[in-house]
Formats: sequence, structure tokens, C-alpha cells
Amino acid sequence: MGVGRVTATLEQQDLQHLFHPCTDLAGHARSGPQIWQRGEGVYVYDNHGRKYLEGMAGLWCTALGYGEKELARVAAEQMETFCYGPLFAGKSNEPSIRLATKLSEWVPIEGARFLFGCSGSDANDAQVKLVRYYFNAIGKPSKRKILTRGNAYHGVTVATAALTGLPAFHKHFGLNMDDVIHLTSPHFYRQGRPGESEAEFVERLGQELEEVIAREGADNIAAMFAEPLMGAGGVILPPEGYFQRIQPVLEANDILLVDDEVVCAFGRTGNPFGCQTYGMRPATMTMAKALSSAYLPISAVAVPSFMYEAIAETAGGVGLFAHGLTYSGHPVSAAVAVRNLELMEERGLMAHAAAMSVPFQAALQRLGEHPLVGNQRGIGLIAGLELVADKATRTSFPPSEKMAFRVAAACLEEGLVVRAIVGDIIAVCPPLIINEDQIDELAAKLERGLDRALATVDLAPQATRSA
Repeated sequence: MGVGRVTATLEQQDLQHLFHPCTDLAGHARSGPQIWQRGEGVYVYDNHGRKYLEGMAGLWCTALGYGEKELARVAAEQMETFCYGPLFAGKSNEPSIRLATKLSEWVPIEGARFLFGCSGSDANDAQVKLVRYYFNAIGKPSKRKILTRGNAYHGVTVATAALTGLPAFHKHFGLNMDDVIHLTSPHFYRQGRPGESEAEFVERLGQELEEVIAREGADNIAAMFAEPLMGAGGVILPPEGYFQRIQPVLEANDILLVDDEVVCAFGRTGNPFGCQTYGMRPATMTMAKALSSAYLPISAVAVPSFMYEAIAETAGGVGLFAHGLTYSGHPVSAAVAVRNLELMEERGLMAHAAAMSVPFQAALQRLGEHPLVGNQRGIGLIAGLELVADKATRTSFPPSEKMAFRVAAACLEEGLVVRAIVGDIIAVCPPLIINEDQIDELAAKLERGLDRALATVDLAPQATRSA
């Protein structure tokens, strides 16, 4: 048995032993894995030595890029000094304290307290528990239902998969959806009605929210979960005035706005947080991904003082606040996250990302003219290209065509990593350290990938590229 494992190639071992998350498992069995070997800056290399520009920052997360020696140094130093200690029963460690203090300087929540976890999924799962705990604590136990939206992505736990507004994350999993209400996605390109203006679309969504609250009863709704912009659901930017329309409705009905910043936080949209870009006033916030630039797993939930105080007082009645993870506030992850935020400050990464967003968005907007692209959208250093078979009618390709996956595969052939996501959308989200020359390289490779895919399909006559 041991000899077989030694002589098998990495590709064969992958196919024999790994269970890949968020993967077409049948297709993977046919095509096999792409195996990354190392990374440097905005580039990654596969196990055959080929170089790629990493246009997705991994999974929206490697903000500082690959091979950052300072983060590796801090991790090694912390492992040697104090590798692990739980935060249970009032015990603490210096990196967790320093990280909570540093985050308090960043987040726009007065008097915030921070609960640490390992991923955006478990952090949003904790958010569901926290908002319900809070309303139980203040004598409103019926407030337990959660509002969310179509195309939302909030995670893959039993609770957060139910919040996620993507059907593939529900089907066959046997989730309990009873306390989750999905509102219309704020995707004007797809959800806007014929002849409806963007302002009219926003008003319709506001009215829908009011009608749902009237139907369900404000006394039964605890919170609304919302990403500032939707990442995995299609890089969907909210239409102008959207949060300004819905936020007063939530506040008037004592419904907490949970801001899922897992993708947007730490400079992705041109501001430290997406809520600042879109004028949101969140009650609580979820952070992960770029919190450590993905060098180690860590997430954080920020809760305001009024929630913390009510929860703490009520928890005293049962002896303890009975929630936590073994790795909550893991000292090595926390130390890396602290240094990551310090490096962002020392290197002016927020300003750099905001400056690079100008050429990045200009380059991606030009690709909106490509015959395969029906809609191009983006802000800061994130963008999406929605692929269509007919630009004039916005007709999608049949799902069997898997057009976004074909484009992503063609881009790999050109030496570029992008991501195919639901709705035939190509997502682009490079490390925040990207420079202008690398943006030009990204755009050129993406265009060549689109051209490769275009050569394999027949489009409506008006969509084909002129000679």
C-alpha cells in the first residue's frame, strides 16, 4: 500500500484521496487537478513550473500577495513562542488582544467587541446565533427570522448555507429554511423589469422589504444579512440608493443589519470596508479572508457594545456564554493578522488599491465591449463579466455550454487565473498589491481567453466581433 502511494503522481493521488469542495466532482474525475506549487507577489506557479497571474487573489483573499516573508517570519516566531492557547474560561493571549485592539481602530462600530473564528462561514453562523441570543436577552424571543437575498453568499454551514441565495448550495443538503426569507437580488441587469429605471428598481425592492415585514411581522424578524456587493453570487453591485432605501426600513422595525464584509473588507472596494463605499450603517460586521491575507485561517465578528452588554448579562444567568471554537483567537493566526493590518498601514495599501482601481476598472470596462460580454461591472479592485449568447436580448448560454468555465479554462491557457461563478460570470479580484503593468497583463490575457472561447461558439449576428 505504501509503495503505491509513493509511486503515484500527485495528480493520481489527488483523484484517489481528495474530496474537493465547491467542485464539479464528475468533471474533476475526468480532467484531474491543477496543482499549485508556489507563489510570489501576484503570480503563482503550478507543479510543472508554469507561471500564472493570480487574478482572483486565491478566493478573494490574498490581499498582500504571495510569499510575504514578513508574515512568514511572524508566524514562525509566534509558533516558537506560544503556539496555542484557547480563549475559553477567560484565558487570553497577547496576539488576540492586540488584534481586537487593532480592529477597533479600523471598524466603523463604536465600542466594538470581537469574536474570533476560522472562516467567514463559521463567523456568519455565529452571527445568526448572536442576533437571536441578543433578542432573547432583551425579552423579544420571537425575533428569530433572518432576511437575506437571492444571489447572496454567506457560507456553507447548515445555517449559512440556508442564508446563501444560490440553489446549488441548498439542493440535496436537507437544510432547514423555515426561518430564512430570501428577498429579490439587487441585480438590476437581470432582475430589472422591461422599461424599469434603476431608481424604480430600487423603489420596488424597498417596497418588497416593507411588504415582507408587514406579512411576517417585525416582531418575528431579527436581522438582515447583506454583503456590500455580492461576491460569489456574481460580483453584483447594489444599484445607486439601494442601502439608503432599505436601511431606514430595517431601523424603523428594529431589524439588525449584519454586514458580511468577508470579500469586501480591507480595501477591496476602494475603502477599508464595503459598508463605507455604499453608505451602510451596520449593526454588526463579519470579516475573514483579507484579515490575514489568507496566510492563516481567521475570521472576526464585530458586535456593538449594546449587544455585547445584553448578551453578557444574560449569559451570567446560565453560567457562561456557551459558544466558541477550539481555534477562536488562535495566537499564530492572530499574530499574522495583526502584522498583516500593520503592513497595510505601513505600505499605504488602501491608497495604492484605490489608485490602481482606476486603470483596473478602465481595462475591464473595455472588455465589456467583447462579443461574449453582456454586462461588465466592478468597483475598486473587483469586477465581473457576465457572458451572454445575445447582447441585445441578454440571452444566456444554455447551462450545458458551461461558458464561464470554458472562458476560465481558456484564460488558464493564457497564464491567467480567473473564476467562473454562477450565472456565467467571470470574476476578477487580484491581490491589492497589483501594479499598473500587471493590470495591463491581466486585461490582455483575459481578452485572449475570451477570444479563445469565442472561437468555439456561434453567437447572434449582432454580437459577433467585426473584422
